[in-house]
Amino acid sequence: MKILLKNKQDWDLVIRAERSWFNLKLKEIWDYRDLLWILVKKEYKTYYKQTVLGPLWFIIQPLITMVVFAFIFNNLAKIETNGIPPYLFYLSGIIAWNYFSDCLTLTSSIFTSNSNLFGKVYFPRIIVPLSKVISGLIKFGIQFFLFVFIYLYFIYEGDIMIRPTYKSLFFIPLMIIQMGILGQGFGMIISSATIKYRDLSYLVNFGTQLLMYASPIVYPLSIVPDKYRFMMMLNPMTSIIEGFRFILLGQGMFKYETYFLSLLFSLLIFISGVIIFNKYEKNFIDSV
Repeated sequence: MKILLKNKQDWDLVIRAERSWFNLKLKEIWDYRDLLWILVKKEYKTYYKQTVLGPLWFIIQPLITMVVFAFIFNNLAKIETNGIPPYLFYLSGIIAWNYFSDCLTLTSSIFTSNSNLFGKVYFPRIIVPLSKVISGLIKFGIQFFLFVFIYLYFIYEGDIMIRPTYKSLFFIPLMIIQMGILGQGFGMIISSATIKYRDLSYLVNFGTQLLMYASPIVYPLSIVPDKYRFMMMLNPMTSIIEGFRFILLGQGMFKYETYFLSLLFSLLIFISGVIIFNKYEKNFIDSV
């Protein structure tokens, strides 16, 4: 006897075996978009809940860092900025580096800092690192408007004569996306490794500080000797920071071939991060 079901049943939840290593779970992320937005808002509320100035720290921090860098590296150390006003030179590198380092450091502790949440309820785990990247993107947007304001001031004063073209401005959002996926990719790889090797979590902040000085933030790439310049170009953030300055300020050792290689490397890191994250998120609760 055969039973024919005339009406198709719509299920709220379907449990099936995972078949793909690289699975962004875009449909599930869309279904849980409210949770994603809640996590983004929570990031701000918990961070600035007991502060007086609140989100103004988004502006104060890069401004103070910009002034300190200009005083130490430009005035005292006499490091040239290739004709770029020092404040703009340092601020362009600071805001780019802050976004990348925030994505990396905040994502790298996903498993250890959210073990209680992961063990109680199901949701696509990749939403948590994605919320860190989006919250960092909002912070970057505020700091970028600060950069634009100072940039327009120097244009008004006549210190900058070069205007970016529409074609070159296309690379700005591409570079922002690249910083996000690069930081998230590295962060997911590290967060998966910290399940077994907790020492890595202590090395992340220290390592990002060292890597900052291996990026052309406080000095232009042009002053680096040729024998070391190739090693610095292996750092994908080098092409991004130099690209920012080349497009917006008209100075910088930017080559499209080198940039697309760094973009390809960032995509490979992101894909590797997703694969490793998907592999370990299934069983991590038994290890933490």
